[in-house]
Amino acid sequence: MVRLQDDLNMSIGQLAQAGGVGVETVRYYQRQNLMALPARPAGGGVSGGTRKYGPADLERLRFIRSAQAAGFTLKQIARLIELDATSDRSEVRQMASDRIGALDAQIQELKRARTALQKLAHQCDHAEDGPCPILKAFEA
Repeated sequence: MVRLQDDLNMSIGQLAQAGGVGVETVRYYQRQNLMALPARPAGGGVSGGTRKYGPADLERLRFIRSAQAAGFTLKQIARLIELDATSDRSEVRQMASDRIGALDAQIQELKRARTALQKLAHQCDHAEDGPCPILKAFEA
């Protein structure tokens, strides 16, 4: 794993690895304007004109991944990034509250699906003949 330090200069591959994603994911985030595309250094030499990424880029990549893990869309993440530059906490709180509400609805839907599947599994276990009720339910 790449160790963060002030003078860290990573290639896109090293950045991707440190952030737990693929290179194409980093490039996709750049095309979506979620991450900056560093300028190529002039000339050849050791850098060979390769773009270099630093601690701020890794921090942004980790922010995006964490926000995705919380269920935010890339469009919502772009807005969170915009809000990070301001002191407007109310919109961030509202976005989090909305996401919590969506998660609660999803949890309820999953609980209903679990209950229905448990009932079908019980019926299948106790059915003497004919097709299993689980399979019959999926045919509809």
